[in-house]
Amino acid sequence: MIQSLLFFVVAGLCEIGGGYLFWLWLREGKSPWLAVLGVILLAAYGVVPTLQTVSFGRAYAAYGGVFVVLSILWGWLVDRVPPDKFDWLGGWIALLGVLVIMYTPRP
Repeated sequence: MIQSLLFFVVAGLCEIGGGYLFWLWLREGKSPWLAVLGVILLAAYGVVPTLQTVSFGRAYAAYGGVFVVLSILWGWLVDRVPPDKFDWLGGWIALLGVLVIMYTPRP
């Protein structure tokens, strides 16, 4: 379970980080090299989820919940936009979905 959660976090950081670097290039006029790094991170994001041991659909469905929480944390830590109680509530609900999808024992 810890390895699986680590893969989700790494995938999320690759996706959010890659998207953010592209954002900086396109929206804020930063160096095109940030876009190149963003593409590399986004490509890594495409690889990391394949390391999960569950089916594609289940891994990506669960990843969505992790992505929600990581996005809230990224906004808080990088963009300096503190989450409110509804952000936290939504994040916890999304994480609960991850736990149900990925780690509920199945017959």
